[in-house]
Amino acid sequence: MWTLVGRGWGCARALAPRATGAALLGGPGPRPAPTFGAAPESWATDRLYSSAEFKEKLDMSRFPVENIRNFSIIAHVDHGKSTLADRLLELTGTIDKTKNNKQVLDKLQVERERGITVKAQTASLFYNCEGKQYLLNLIDTPGHVDFSYEVSRSLSACQGVLLVVDANEGIQAQTVANFFLAFEAQLSVIPVINKIDLKNADPERVENQIEKLFDIPSDECIKISAKLGTNVESVLQAVIERIPPPKVHRKNPLRALVFDSTFDQYRGVIANVALFDGVVSKGDKIVSAHTQKTYEVNEVGVLNPNEQPTHKLYAGQVGYLIAGMKDVTEAQIGDTLYLHKQPVEPLPGFKSAKPMVFAGMYPLDQSEYNNLKSAIEKLTLNDSSVTVHRDSSLALGAGWRLGFLGLLHMEVFNQRLEQEYNASVILTTPTVPYKAVLSSSKLIKEHREKEITIINPVQFPDKSKVTEYLEPVVLGTIITPDEYTGKIMMLCEARRAVQKNMIFIDQNRVMLKYLFPLNEIVVDFYDSLKSLSSGYASFDYEEAGYQTAELVKMDILLNGNTVEELVTVVHNVKAYRKNVLAKCYGGDITRKMKLLKRQAEGKKKLRKIGNVEVPKDAFIKVLKTVF
Repeated sequence: MWTLVGRGWGCARALAPRATGAALLGGPGPRPAPTFGAAPESWATDRLYSSAEFKEKLDMSRFPVENIRNFSIIAHVDHGKSTLADRLLELTGTIDKTKNNKQVLDKLQVERERGITVKAQTASLFYNCEGKQYLLNLIDTPGHVDFSYEVSRSLSACQGVLLVVDANEGIQAQTVANFFLAFEAQLSVIPVINKIDLKNADPERVENQIEKLFDIPSDECIKISAKLGTNVESVLQAVIERIPPPKVHRKNPLRALVFDSTFDQYRGVIANVALFDGVVSKGDKIVSAHTQKTYEVNEVGVLNPNEQPTHKLYAGQVGYLIAGMKDVTEAQIGDTLYLHKQPVEPLPGFKSAKPMVFAGMYPLDQSEYNNLKSAIEKLTLNDSSVTVHRDSSLALGAGWRLGFLGLLHMEVFNQRLEQEYNASVILTTPTVPYKAVLSSSKLIKEHREKEITIINPVQFPDKSKVTEYLEPVVLGTIITPDEYTGKIMMLCEARRAVQKNMIFIDQNRVMLKYLFPLNEIVVDFYDSLKSLSSGYASFDYEEAGYQTAELVKMDILLNGNTVEELVTVVHNVKAYRKNVLAKCYGGDITRKMKLLKRQAEGKKKLRKIGNVEVPKDAFIKVLKTVF
């Protein structure tokens, strides 16, 4: 692979966002620019360097602030973010162009197996345009609602975003959510309509949707096929023209934001940092604003997309830093790093992620407790949105109560434990966090607050001790073809949802807004929605506080004792028993009396038998079935 360091191939033609899909695919209209490996003869005099040579000579001071662009790719799941990232890496010579370039930035096994991005990944691209060498720091983000915290963290290191929309599916629920994350962060938004090569693609319809919902003029949309590479170079030019450089000061003392981190068993914590002020280099002594501990920098560099050490990192740049942090608790996401004896005002950091789903986690064998504890600590460093509380169970032993952002988040965390740390665990039935307003001053004094939060159903207080229960609610967004609207409305009403809004985003698609009790959507709502809409509806939600609810703790008893692992909180369900008369449709009353008498005798016999012992394996099987 060769990198051009003369006139930039990327600026060989003007940006043509209004070109039609047919024209971009080879019909009438402007043709796409040549890609690397196919340089015109007229450019033969430009000097070429090999990638290896280019990286060896890499000097980060060559990139002044005005030549830096920090941006993320955001989209609904499966709209082509990772494919676009692959093409951008190829066009800038960051990776060789081969048929095997699929999800290059998706490094986790779980991401490749599921075909989704669950962890934001960074890559520094070097791009030549009009004789200037640009540093483009790209962050590829997840698309599923459960990983929106990853998106919000990534945006803190950016000045703009590429908002990718599928030319066939159009705007989906997570497209809307991600747009408003970028809008609230006051970032420049470049709409990119992808998959124009599909048979049913309708980029003009998607343009109108973008203009109607986001108030972005349709002529600002860039139409591409990331799979074929069609018009992708226009995206790079738009990044340079439409996204501003970072506002930083290199002469000020160092201020670096830790926006992500991973743990290496040999080198310790590897922190992903965005520099807002100053310079950092190998050998510097730095201080953590969170822990006030001092460290010596062992290595700094950029991700290209693999680690590429450099002598220094400068304000406005995004890279990684290793400073001998051996304890996973020392690297806090959102922390500010500064030079020793040069204290600065810490950066705002991030809002703490609020878990939406809680579940108990236990080792299959208690002898594996310490190994699982170490694995959870290391994985939560890489995924700081997970909360951990110690817990114990009579049947399953010592464990933890973990909080997640959703069910998929929980499944992925569990899968990563198995794949990356060879840990086998038991997960209890997921629940949501409830609140209770205590009724007596004695209880308030005992808990030190009037309103308590319950993350474990076993601790759910009796009605005699509270004045009211509160359940979490979310504002859900559903985007669907209008032909399924009636069925979806019935589903929402069955889940105790309240309609808040309904908007037709075009002639065939409608956006519904509902206020849902979180407990009603956390387990199987998404599957039901996909089934009703033949897979066409999309769903996203955001936290909307709490509301008063009629709640009750449902115990499952064995030998008259509560089985803690199976306790759950439900909405006002009446107690019921087996109806032995259900098969009687009339006839003599004596037949009914005979059945009731037989039932009473069975209960009497059961009490005489005594207790039943249930092995641990039975609990595990029940929990897996319930989940």
